[in-house]
Amino acid sequence: MTDPISDLLTRIRNAQRARHKTLTVPASTIKSAIVRLLVQSGYLAGFRIAPVSVGHAIEIDLKYGRDGKGAITGIERVSRPGRRVYCGKAEIPTVLNGLGVALVSTPKGVMTGSDCNRSGVGGEILCNIW
Repeated sequence: MTDPISDLLTRIRNAQRARHKTLTVPASTIKSAIVRLLVQSGYLAGFRIAPVSVGHAIEIDLKYGRDGKGAITGIERVSRPGRRVYCGKAEIPTVLNGLGVALVSTPKGVMTGSDCNRSGVGGEILCNIW
């Protein structure tokens, strides 16, 4: 697998379209940070790290509204292995005029775009979620 972040985002998108309640993905530090931010932003219901036969896995609880629609309308991977996208502290993008969240990998860890603006740091734009 050349891009584990894209794999995580695709698994979340596919599980939500199939109306699954939970999802299990292989664990890594950056995936845990991304899922933690999605839970804090209100796009996922929760997550936990569970040991499996080899390593660990992240069990993700998906979030749906009363009408059965998923909390995540769209996920877009911005920076890929073949094309890295970086931004400075003054160039942090807004997603759908503030209705979405940009996840940025910074020297201080993975942060949302609004947290990057408050902290005054830039970095690699991982994905946009709305």
